[in-house]
Formats: sequence, structure tokens, C-alpha cells
Amino acid sequence: MAPWPEFAVGTWRRRIINLVERANAIIRAVAQPSVTQIFLRVGLAIPFWRSGVNKWDGFLQLSDTAVFLFSSEFKLHLPGGPYAFPAPAAMAFASGSAEILLPILLVLGLATRLAAFGLLIMTIIIQFTVPDGWPIHVTWAAMALGLMAWGPGRVSLDHWLVPR
Repeated sequence: MAPWPEFAVGTWRRRIINLVERANAIIRAVAQPSVTQIFLRVGLAIPFWRSGVNKWDGFLQLSDTAVFLFSSEFKLHLPGGPYAFPAPAAMAFASGSAEILLPILLVLGLATRLAAFGLLIMTIIIQFTVPDGWPIHVTWAAMALGLMAWGPGRVSLDHWLVPR
């Protein structure tokens, strides 16, 4: 049987290229950079916010559970360890405060890169505390790094407040 004529191969090639270009156009329309950055900001904020809310019993009133976790349950898994957290009440307060403040900043898009950096540092500490949680920690780190690299996007207070 004879191979396909050259014009038929060229026609199919053009059709495939057109189909790929249309698919890419649809993807670009759905995944606008600012929309993506909003999802990154909110997606990274949610788990930290939920954890932070559970650490408080009231305004600036840490729950007993939060202090207990940092004094008895949470350990830093470093070489030669695990080691207890230093100053567990202070660590619980700092962690709980950051888990409330940084997600708020992220959702608003205010000091976004700084907030993402703070959550990246927290993610690293969490990884040393819960080493088996690395799959979700990698996801949080990737989201934080993306926000640090590309910023909050147009739909943010940073965009409106900081002149370009």
C-alpha cells in the first residue's frame, strides 16, 4: 500500500496544530494570571487560617490545647532529635498569630510576597514537625514560592497601593 500523499499529511498536521492552538486559547482564557494568583492566595490561606482559628479561645486568648500541643506533642525532627519546641507558649502564640494574620494579608493581597514568605517559613517548620506530611507541605511551598515570584496579581491591594 502506498504511503499517504504529502498534501494529506500536511492537511492533518494543520488541523492538529489548529486544534492545539484553540485548546491553548481556551486554557489562556480560563487561567488568566490574576485569576490564578487569586486562587493561589486563597488556596494557601485556607489551611493556615483553619489551623490558626483552632489555636484561640478568644481575642489574644490561646486555647489550652494549642499550648499543650507545643509543649508535649509537637517535636522538631532534626538530626539527633526529636527535640521539644523552645518556649512552647511563645511558639504557640507566634504560630497562632501568624496563622491568622498572614492568611488575611494573602486574601486581601496586601504585603503578599512577605505573607507568602512567612507561610513558606512556617511550612518548613511544619515539615520538621510532621515529616510524613511532605506531600501537602510541598504543595504549600510551591504556592508560596509562586506568590513570592509573581506577586499577588491585579486583583489585590498591593496592585492598587504600590505604584508601578
